[in-house]
Amino acid sequence: MSAKLEKIGADLAKARAKSKEWDSRVKKLEAQYKEQENLEICSVTHSYNLTPDQLAKLLEIAKTMPPESIQAQAAMNESMNRNEEVEPNED
Repeated sequence: MSAKLEKIGADLAKARAKSKEWDSRVKKLEAQYKEQENLEICSVTHSYNLTPDQLAKLLEIAKTMPPESIQAQAAMNESMNRNEEVEPNED
């Protein structure tokens, strides 16, 4: 084999090894992302104190609503919650 071919072969072997390392890292990060995403979903779900049946019904209703409608409702609820928290004292 020529020296040039040997060098290319060595570079190829290094690149394959790096590729395996990066593939492994990507899979690990994807798993971490999914786990954190699930934890956050569970946290939000638990904060509403819903039973599994109530959550299932809520998700079924949400499935039939357009996303814009859900976002508007969430914004309205958030606004109402802020207004309830900051009520002026009437003396």
